[in-house]
Formats: sequence, C-alpha cells, structure tokens
Amino acid sequence: MTKKLLFVIAILCVLTFAVMAADVSGKWTWEQQGRNGATTTTLNLKVDGSKLTGTLDGGRGGPVEISDGHVDGNSISFNVKRSMGGNDVVTPYKGIVNDSGDTLKIDFTRPGRGGAEPTPVTVTAKRATT
Repeated sequence: MTKKLLFVIAILCVLTFAVMAADVSGKWTWEQQGRNGATTTTLNLKVDGSKLTGTLDGGRGGPVEISDGHVDGNSISFNVKRSMGGNDVVTPYKGIVNDSGDTLKIDFTRPGRGGAEPTPVTVTAKRATT
C-alpha cells in the first residue's frame, strides 16, 4: 500500500511540474546592434509538453529551424545550426521566462570570426503582439 501511495504522489508531482511549465509558444523579438546597425531577430516557438520546436530568423539567410528544444518550468533551451564558410556551427541558447510571461532572457555565445574569441551574449526578447 505504501509503495502505491508513493507512486501516485510521484506521478502527481510530475504532472504538477508539467502544468507549471511556462507557455513560451508564440512569436518573440529582440534587437541587436551589428556592424550595419540594428537587426531585429524573431523567434517563433511552439511547446508540446516539454518539447520545444520553432524557428529563429535573424536576417542571415532566412529562418533556421531550432533543434533539441526543451522546456523545464520557466527555463528553455535549444540549439541552432548554421553553415558558415562550409562548416556547420551549432549555437546553444538558454532562456528564462519572467513570471508574467511577457519577456524571455536568452543567453548564447556568438561564434568568433577570423580567429576572434567567441562572444557571450544576453538579450531580452519580448512577446510579440502581432
């Protein structure tokens, strides 16, 4: 009896955490300064349980599919693979949704170019209303 009760409690805890997962589905945008001025990046996300899918469009050849996307509570993570100079470069992204669900703080590391060191970047994306 005790084992069954503990099993039921464990299942309820797992379901509670799944329900508490942040809903990051939708369109998110942020601006970054670049060599040619400000660029708007658009992140379109879809959540299915703990799985995260979508695209990232930073104006570098159109939208790129995200991979290995996960949602855990108010935290998200995913990878973006781009081809640069004949090489595939995978950039991991990690983010945290604020309590009101309208901003998403995202950390990633921009690859270095021409022998430069990679640059850590933190951006704050806002949920788009359109």
